[in-house]
Amino acid sequence: QLQAYGGGLVQAGGSLRLSCTASAHTFGRNFGIYSMGWFRQAPGKEREFVSAKSYRSGSTWYADSVKGRFTISRDNDRNTVYLQMNSLKPEDTALYYCAASPYYSYSDLTWIPKYDYWGQGTLVTVSS
Repeated sequence: QLQAYGGGLVQAGGSLRLSCTASAHTFGRNFGIYSMGWFRQAPGKEREFVSAKSYRSGSTWYADSVKGRFTISRDNDRNTVYLQMNSLKPEDTALYYCAASPYYSYSDLTWIPKYDYWGQGTLVTVSS
């Protein structure tokens, strides 16, 4: 349904771009009416919100820990959402998940239960 990829091993200060593609079988022509989010889960920690982009307004939101370093974008023609990650830090090391939600407000999109579809996760490891 959602396929996330682009993770890998990078040194601190480096960059990665994550991609997440929604299957045409599941979303058809409806990808554009889903807001997309990125979450991450570090070892031994709970899954946390990273970023989201509203399908309705196009507004974007970021966790304070990544603000100014990460950028979310989407290409509806390709059914794909991206997360450009710059100035990576060791504390960014985590399994990164993309998710799709029919909601569009900040309060909803930062909350895991508001997402209907999840990708399998892609691992990002940042070495110091």
